[in-house]
Amino acid sequence: MKRVCEDWKTEAFTPDLINGSYWDAFAENAKAASAEIRCVKDIAAAAEEVRKIAEEVEAKEVVVAGDDSDEGIAVACQALSDSGRTVYRDKFEVAEHAPKAELGLSRAEFGVGETGSVVVDTYSYEARVVGMLPIAHIVLLDANCLTDTVTTAFQVMAKVFKKGYLGFITGPSRTADIERVLSLGVHGPHRFFIVAIGKEEGETK
Repeated sequence: MKRVCEDWKTEAFTPDLINGSYWDAFAENAKAASAEIRCVKDIAAAAEEVRKIAEEVEAKEVVVAGDDSDEGIAVACQALSDSGRTVYRDKFEVAEHAPKAELGLSRAEFGVGETGSVVVDTYSYEARVVGMLPIAHIVLLDANCLTDTVTTAFQVMAKVFKKGYLGFITGPSRTADIERVLSLGVHGPHRFFIVAIGKEEGETK
């Protein structure tokens, strides 16, 4: 899968810009934007949580952005397949099935405490449609990969960005352009899940 940066942690993250100390602000602002956060201790627990979410949203087909170089994505895909769901990972299959798939799965590179947003490497076409077309979207996020503000997020991105696409996702799709009534899921996913790896439920620091 084509990416803006193959290894964000090595090439772009430094402790002064990215760390886990902004978790409380991130979680509060993400929830305020209607994101649903599921905290898990490790990759195995993340895979089980992804399976539970797929069951919750009654997903039969799942489109995925990411390959086996991402252990979290690989293990989650195996859990989905083992539970009887059809998982599409090839870029051509993702493009074909994303419009009718019930669930998308991808990786967030880091989160932004100030807004509760996650930053997703969306260089590839499949990475973009996975987060736009299914009715629900899950991102896996390392809970220690957070930045304080949007300004700092751009400093991180500037370390590696030369061309391509990066996306900020802040909760599920929303619009209020019809009689100023807020509606979710009109132009994208109705539900947005953040599976935060390395953060136990109820843990703050």
